[in-house]
Amino acid sequence: MMIEMKIINVQEVLPTNVPVVILQEESGNRLLPIFIGRPEATAIGLSLANQDPPRPMTHDLLATIVELLGFKVERIEITELREKTFFADIYFRGPNGVEVVSSRPSDALAVAVRTGATIYADEGVMDQASYLAEEEDTLSETQIDDFRDFLDSVNPDDFA
Repeated sequence: MMIEMKIINVQEVLPTNVPVVILQEESGNRLLPIFIGRPEATAIGLSLANQDPPRPMTHDLLATIVELLGFKVERIEITELREKTFFADIYFRGPNGVEVVSSRPSDALAVAVRTGATIYADEGVMDQASYLAEEEDTLSETQIDDFRDFLDSVNPDDFA
């Protein structure tokens, strides 16, 4: 079963300064942290902040090419967590129907924020790697700060 998600934050985990993207269930209180590379963190962060880089980044280029070829990014799915590595698929809708392309979650998320594609995570992935927030509907600043403290205390290899 797939669960609809939203990106709530991109930050660096101290003391290693490893970037992490944090997803939250649209209709729930579980958070899913995924450690990502610095270029993808920058790409996601800029898009979330509605900032355009002076030159198009790789994910901007991909989104433009997809549109010019008559395709639409329909959704992305975080499908699996295996040996501390997350896997994802990007669903493209085009003239001949839906095409699915395997992707790193960081690239899929960077494309999703540029195209407005819906983000999903597999229930099994959520069972393996999610963090339970205390309140059901929205996260307070205190909860986000508490979660940041939690992230600062874990090793990135725990989540890969």
